[in-house]
Amino acid sequence: MTSPTGRGDLFSPACPTRLLLDRIGTKWTSMVVKLLAEAGDGEVRFAELQRRMPGVSQKMLSSTLRSLTNDGLVARRVEPTVPPKVHYRLTPLGQSLEVHLAGLRDWAETHMAEIDRARGYAGETT
Repeated sequence: MTSPTGRGDLFSPACPTRLLLDRIGTKWTSMVVKLLAEAGDGEVRFAELQRRMPGVSQKMLSSTLRSLTNDGLVARRVEPTVPPKVHYRLTPLGQSLEVHLAGLRDWAETHMAEIDRARGYAGETT
């Protein structure tokens, strides 16, 4: 659905923008994109991503990577070895997303203490 401005209607459950934001707005997506961005033009293997993301299950990481690959944000390369070695890297589109996710992470880190106070978490650390 589109709004009068010709853009997606974010309030419509069928809005393509809303559906994309649902996919890229998860903590796992943000972590994967950050780790792949840190590799620059290099690749990162699945096992390394999982090792560097405490708490992520193999299933959740696989699902996140599949979604990012399907959206054209991540490129996947499989080495034909036994077992296969799977490598991931950001595409140029994924690199453009990292700029915005980094800004959001910076904002969160800058304002986390204020948010904690508003939630009544005074004295707790993040």
